[in-house]
Amino acid sequence: MKLLRIGAPGAEKPAALVGDNHYVDLSDVVTDFDEAFFGAGGLDRIAPIIAERAATGGEPIGDQRIGAPIARPHQIICVGLNYSDHAAETGQAVPSEPILFTKSPNTLVGPNDDVRIPRGATKPDWEVELGIVIGKRTSYLDTVHDAHDHIAGWVLVNDVSERAFQMERGGQWLKGKSAETFNPAGPWLVTQDEVESVTDLGMWLDVNDVRRQNGSTSTMIFDPYFIVHYISQFMVLEPGDLINTGTPPGVGMGLTPQVWLQPGDVMTLGIDGLGTQRQTVVAPR
Repeated sequence: MKLLRIGAPGAEKPAALVGDNHYVDLSDVVTDFDEAFFGAGGLDRIAPIIAERAATGGEPIGDQRIGAPIARPHQIICVGLNYSDHAAETGQAVPSEPILFTKSPNTLVGPNDDVRIPRGATKPDWEVELGIVIGKRTSYLDTVHDAHDHIAGWVLVNDVSERAFQMERGGQWLKGKSAETFNPAGPWLVTQDEVESVTDLGMWLDVNDVRRQNGSTSTMIFDPYFIVHYISQFMVLEPGDLINTGTPPGVGMGLTPQVWLQPGDVMTLGIDGLGTQRQTVVAPR
């Protein structure tokens, strides 16, 4: 299944993708793709409903806004320096354990919404990433294999960052990660059965039609299942939580000379099988 939410911000309706650009409305059977939905086994419940409604061909998405495919999660957890080639471009050592940091859940926006530069920013940057959506309450998993049963699916994410806030202002990285609009997600949540090998997905990001990132999940240091098992040893993950798993090389910070986002820039990005995004960068409010 590929789940999406359609409508204005704050008024999105849950739906499922049918074909390439049609959808079936699920708002009569699902309140939202949120903690309650995932925690109550919602994916299994809606599968036969989607199959039945898909026979109608669905409705065209057209120019309707697509929101983030999940409601605001309990938490967003991020993994830093999780690609060997990205660690190399930043000049930092490959970590022996996952580097974890948090990102404010209210950063979550739709895949094609504007990205707003925060006040005082001097080094806004981009990061195409694979996101993990948690499917059930997760704590102290015994094995890495157990993580398979705790994942609802995968989602394309742009982990937008402000490097000066992150690296030069002291304290924790969350300051450079948590500005409004800094976590475009979607266009859809793709369930595990739709992806043959999540550790071999091509991923890319362009800025103003210039290819900046061109990588693969195959260069991840810690794969998604290891990450979920690892995080579960330190905190409880709730249904609907989002984990951003790191980015391949080509971020603005790693270029020579460095390149930072400016108002008017357009980012386009994608991951094999997970769809594409397009954001316009806008000035601080």
